[in-house]
Amino acid sequence: MAAQPTDEILDATYRALCEHGFADLTVQDIADNSEKSKATIHYHYDSKQDLFEAFLEYLYDDYTDHVDDVSGETYREHLLALVEFSLAEGGDVPGIDFRTAMLEIKAQAPYDEGFRKRLTDFDQYLTDRIEAVVADGVEAGEFHADVDPETTAEFLVTTIKGAHTRRVSVNHPLDRIRETLAEYVETHLVADGAEVSA
Repeated sequence: MAAQPTDEILDATYRALCEHGFADLTVQDIADNSEKSKATIHYHYDSKQDLFEAFLEYLYDDYTDHVDDVSGETYREHLLALVEFSLAEGGDVPGIDFRTAMLEIKAQAPYDEGFRKRLTDFDQYLTDRIEAVVADGVEAGEFHADVDPETTAEFLVTTIKGAHTRRVSVNHPLDRIRETLAEYVETHLVADGAEVSA
């Protein structure tokens, strides 16, 4: 099936963001990264704002597909895989240029309801997924009975999001926080001797 014109525009938006960042990005920059003209982009999107809200929705669909693909044979392994996925670097994972541009977009969210809503969806999806895995692990006896799934999910997601901000802002590597969160799961969540399959 042939790609939709809007898909090509949104792919070009990704490339242009990596090259120019958000603040300085123009519709012409996006057109320069696409086979579509500036006029064609304006035909599909009335404004840069509309384009970026559509772009965030496009990213969200891709993101949720990837989160849904993360799994493990046990609840512990599933949770560790979600942490690993959320803090991955290299390979097919978006690089520092894109993450920097996304941080610029996040900085607009307090003043932009459209951006805020779409970014909240990302946070909530990961939070809900982690909370469900932890809740299932508690119910199965793989995690300690006194572990609160909601609080645990909020803690992990807040730490993950903060680690990404620190990575972009001061170039702090993500590997240490991956190790720290893995240790947290093992020492604070996993029940002694638990070997329950998910």
